[in-house]
Amino acid sequence: MFKINENYQKLPGSYLFSTIAKKVNAYSTANPDRQMIRLGIGDVTQPIAPAIIEAMHKAVDEMGKAETFHGYAPDLGYDFLRSAIVKNDYEARGCDISTDEIFVSDGAKSDSANIQEIFGVDNKIAVCDPVYPVYVDSNVMAGRTGTYDAATEMWSDVIYMPCTMENNFVPEFPKETPDIIYLCLPNNPTGTTVTKAQLQTWVDYANKVGAVIIYDAAYEAYISESDVAHSIYECEGAKTCAIELRSFSKNAGFTGVRLGYTVVPKELKCGDVSLNSMWARRHGTKFNGAPYIVQRAGEAVYSEAGKAQLKEQVGYYMKNAATIKAGLNEAGYTVFGGVNAPYIWLKTPDKMTSWEFFDYLLENANVVGTPGSGFGPNGEGYFRLTAFGTYENTVAALERIKKL
Repeated sequence: MFKINENYQKLPGSYLFSTIAKKVNAYSTANPDRQMIRLGIGDVTQPIAPAIIEAMHKAVDEMGKAETFHGYAPDLGYDFLRSAIVKNDYEARGCDISTDEIFVSDGAKSDSANIQEIFGVDNKIAVCDPVYPVYVDSNVMAGRTGTYDAATEMWSDVIYMPCTMENNFVPEFPKETPDIIYLCLPNNPTGTTVTKAQLQTWVDYANKVGAVIIYDAAYEAYISESDVAHSIYECEGAKTCAIELRSFSKNAGFTGVRLGYTVVPKELKCGDVSLNSMWARRHGTKFNGAPYIVQRAGEAVYSEAGKAQLKEQVGYYMKNAATIKAGLNEAGYTVFGGVNAPYIWLKTPDKMTSWEFFDYLLENANVVGTPGSGFGPNGEGYFRLTAFGTYENTVAALERIKKL
């Protein structure tokens, strides 16, 4: 008889945002007259920029002619996109990254879940706490996390690096030496980040102990402070210890289009084995490439018109973030984030649990956010709001919250 992957049975409950969607849908069905304002999932609301739409239309027309039709994409992605990435995301910041170190994909979420496949099951992972759930859940599915303790909401073989108000949500080096370190900076969910100097210490640490850093830079476009690195490869020695994940979802509004890429430097090796070659083999075997139309859209992100239009979009969302942060501060909440990331991280009032505050907001203000405990044990007592709504809905949500 066939057997299942028993590791899936270890996962507690459903995926965080699936649980939220079910609760919101149940409430909406029971209260059809209530208008919901959704500031929970990090989904964008502004339309795709005109320069990108123009490039997509052109690519669609090309697909309708035999002489310009494109089938399967190259394994690593089209050279026109990878060259644009290298020039704009790396050379412009003084980073020595080559096109054959860029792997184009359908998004950073997929890559952040799949990257663990090239590592042995006996590697020990270290994660920030709170953390984006996919990092831990994908390792659970692979059988790398040990047993789950429902009382502590922790896995026995995961090293947790607490990120709390007391340490300014900046992880400290763990007492136990990890093999794989997940860092998301600017951070989801806390909206906070570290300076380039602080990031350099993590690169130095990883090289010293022989660990690899999985660096999720999905929100780098929102960085506003000059001493914050946009790429881990701005740090000396990062090419021998770090893999970087990038997304077009938040910087270019591609949540419904799907495009991302991963950087695996050729210098990154385990003994004599190249992780770049391993990821290339995995990529070629399990992925048939992002669509030509979408990759042309990605190329347009780096055009002069695209850059200008996306700068306005990022500014729009960060205006929302500033509005949320100021409004919550006025209402007496303790608030973090919203400076280098489109997320606001707040302490729940009156010692409410994260889910109690979720229900309270949903029922009394008809505003949807994300309970902090869904991101890990140290997220309990906190709550995340996103700046990706419309400005009008953002202001309306704040007015509702202030009235509570």
